[in-house]
Order: sequence, then structure tokens, then C-alpha cells
Amino acid sequence: MISRRFLLFLVAGGLAALANFGSRIAFSTVMAYVPSIVLAYCVGMATAFVLNRRFVFTDAAGSLRSQGAWFVLVNIAAVVQTIIVSLLIRDWALPAINVTFHPEAIAHGVGVIVPVFVSYIGHKRLTFRSNPT
Repeated sequence: MISRRFLLFLVAGGLAALANFGSRIAFSTVMAYVPSIVLAYCVGMATAFVLNRRFVFTDAAGSLRSQGAWFVLVNIAAVVQTIIVSLLIRDWALPAINVTFHPEAIAHGVGVIVPVFVSYIGHKRLTFRSNPT
């Protein structure tokens, strides 16, 4: 069964992904694709941290500083996954199937989804770990 916490994580992540995706579109009007992905990821990451801390991992141990540091480290791995997947989809997969309609948007959408499960485990075990009882 899927836990309530994981479902809340998905909702928080979905809202953060919308912030990420929307800001990437805005950033792309003034900068190149990869830098816009990185800055958009930061917007999404800040949104995700606040939502996860407030609504998902309410029993988390550790200081705000510690949680913030772990959150950034877990998300560095995720942003690397996002960039690699986005570029592979945009430059290889979509051209291979002749998709030319908004390839960067499609590629980035897939790239944002890929790290969800790895991020959940990282945040549950590192960022927002519970007090041992």
C-alpha cells in the first residue's frame, strides 16, 4: 500500500514541479535551456522544502540548517538526473520518434518526474529523518 506520507510527498512535489516547470518557461524567455532548468529547479526546490517540512515530514528531527543542507544535497543528485534525462529526451528520444511540438517542454516535464522516488527515500532517511523512539 502507498503510505499517506508518500501521497502527501507527491502532492507537495507536484506543486513544486508546477513551480519548477512554470518558472523554467519564464526563465527560457531570457536565458538558454540548461541554465533555465537549473534556476527553475531552485524555485521548485525551495517550494518543495517548505511544503515537505510543513506538511509531509512533520515529525522530522534536526535543525533547519541540517535539514536545509541535506535537502540541497539530495536535490543536487536529482537536478543532475533532471538535466541528463531532459537532454536525452530532447536530443535523442523525441527526434527518434519525430516529435517536434514543444520538445523542450516535453523533455523537461519527463526530466522533472524521474527523480521522484530517489528523492523521497533521500528526504525520508536523510533530510527529514524522524527522532528515534
